[in-house]
Amino acid sequence: MAEVFVYVDSAGKLAAEMLTMARPLGEVSAVIVSEPGDSAEAVAQAAEYGASKVYLAEVAGVGDYFMVPKADVVTELFKEHAPSAVLLPSTSEGKAVAAYLAVSTGNGLLTDVSALDAEGQATQEIFAGASVSTSKVTKGVPIVTVKANSLAAEPSSSTPEQVAVEASISESAKKVAVVEKVEEPKGDRPDLTEAGVVVSGGRGVGSAEQFKLIEDVADALGGAVGASRAATDAGYYPHKFQVGQTGTTVSPQLYVAAGISGAIQHRAGMQTSRTIVAVNKDADAPIFSLADYGVVGDLFKVLPQLLENVEARK
Repeated sequence: MAEVFVYVDSAGKLAAEMLTMARPLGEVSAVIVSEPGDSAEAVAQAAEYGASKVYLAEVAGVGDYFMVPKADVVTELFKEHAPSAVLLPSTSEGKAVAAYLAVSTGNGLLTDVSALDAEGQATQEIFAGASVSTSKVTKGVPIVTVKANSLAAEPSSSTPEQVAVEASISESAKKVAVVEKVEEPKGDRPDLTEAGVVVSGGRGVGSAEQFKLIEDVADALGGAVGASRAATDAGYYPHKFQVGQTGTTVSPQLYVAAGISGAIQHRAGMQTSRTIVAVNKDADAPIFSLADYGVVGDLFKVLPQLLENVEARK
């Protein structure tokens, strides 16, 4: 069976999804490039999600430079082992490594893929999710970046062969250095991209202060807080919590949209949620065409009742 590379830049939900997507395509080989001693979680996740092999390059200082040292490792492994496909995360780093790899090896690149079959045919949601495109590279093997929340990750325990990869950082790879790293403070809420419940507020929330109600409902449900672009542009909530085409794509079990009209760019980031509940005063709001359950009403009357009932059941 052909070897399929999965570039695992860190352990997490997206890595699990990529490993799950790769299993039907061939023998899965996880490619991990990290600082020495930082790879344990990624290696463990590769085993949990069915990798047959782990190529592990632990390179001192690799985090001090832009993606080029990591891309050099992936490129050399690609040239040596000739995999039938390469899957990378649709993150800023993942896309940069994918582009570098595609140019270096002369293979085709597809980004933001939500599915890939054994024939190399990829599925992509385009035009803010309004259409679905199927495409296939016309040159070489497919190098694809996988969009988060494209499928449900399914564990498949394995005992992968671990292959140590000798690597160093070339002088040319040192041209772009990381000069400062700022750790974002993490709160008690789950990460927006991995939360099982997301409660989002839109322009209808009305102010930054009134977003407290959205936070209270999210906390009661054990979920994350999201916001529409209109809400973040209005300064009601930070942009990093924006859900939509130009923000974060989420796919939780439950998505509550409060005071959100349902513009196409917002729908592109949440329409694959398992159950969607919408609360809006406008009965003609587009969000209702997507919702499984809809409440036409004032969110400041509806959400407190929801909150009261959730708290009563705890």
